[in-house]
Amino acid sequence: MNNRLYQGHIARKRFGQNFLTDQCVIDSIIAAIHPQRGQIMIEIGPGLGALTKLISKFIDRIIVIELDLNLATRLANNSLLNKKLTIYKQDVMTVNFADIARKEGKLLRIFGNLPYNISTPLIFHLLIYTQVVCDMHFMLQKEVANRLVAQPDSKSYGRLSVMTQYYCNVLLIFDVPPTAFHPTPKVDSTLVRLVPHKVIPHPVYDIRLLQLITMKAFNQRRKTIRNSLDNLFTPVQLIKLGIDDSLRAENLSIIQYCKLANWLSHHLEK
Repeated sequence: MNNRLYQGHIARKRFGQNFLTDQCVIDSIIAAIHPQRGQIMIEIGPGLGALTKLISKFIDRIIVIELDLNLATRLANNSLLNKKLTIYKQDVMTVNFADIARKEGKLLRIFGNLPYNISTPLIFHLLIYTQVVCDMHFMLQKEVANRLVAQPDSKSYGRLSVMTQYYCNVLLIFDVPPTAFHPTPKVDSTLVRLVPHKVIPHPVYDIRLLQLITMKAFNQRRKTIRNSLDNLFTPVQLIKLGIDDSLRAENLSIIQYCKLANWLSHHLEK
């Protein structure tokens, strides 16, 4: 028997498909999301509809984004869903969520059991749209979830930590064992909640500079920032900013990264 076969569908590795099958976990996710009528709910990667079918009972309509055309067709033909369903048959990385929010006239609530192979780039993509998002709930590989909430001076702390926490308050809701999925993954998972800040705590003038600085620093995280950021800042400039140039990328706080970005923005304007 094909161990990737479930409900007549063979899970496709290239889409990172692992379907939720544990009803207790599914019920707990629905409770954490707490869908309400009138809200704009968007599910990324609905798969066989384990979450979709239950959430649709609480709301008038639901938008789903599904790249696998076989699964999209199954959902479209589901008599319990088709009257409530709007399907985007495309790669979620190409979706403009601002356009959807503009069309709907409301903030978006986004959720999904994210494929492990695209979860990090997808989160970076979604951060672009936080101004039109109410909240996001995602099932992620536990390692990725820990990176989202990681603090300075830890190995899990990285660019994903800085950029996500710049835009959002992040909360780990609960862990999920591999046995809750089919096929069974080799990793534990965690449900996370991301709520965009109403007011950014430490705003930067140019977000592209914060992205640039964090990318350079963490791409060479073994180096001191004196070396990893040497084409952006001199040691003297770092010291004047109150930053020890012998520190490494993982030792700097989000506030310090924002300070560097704002100084660079001001310096480039001159």
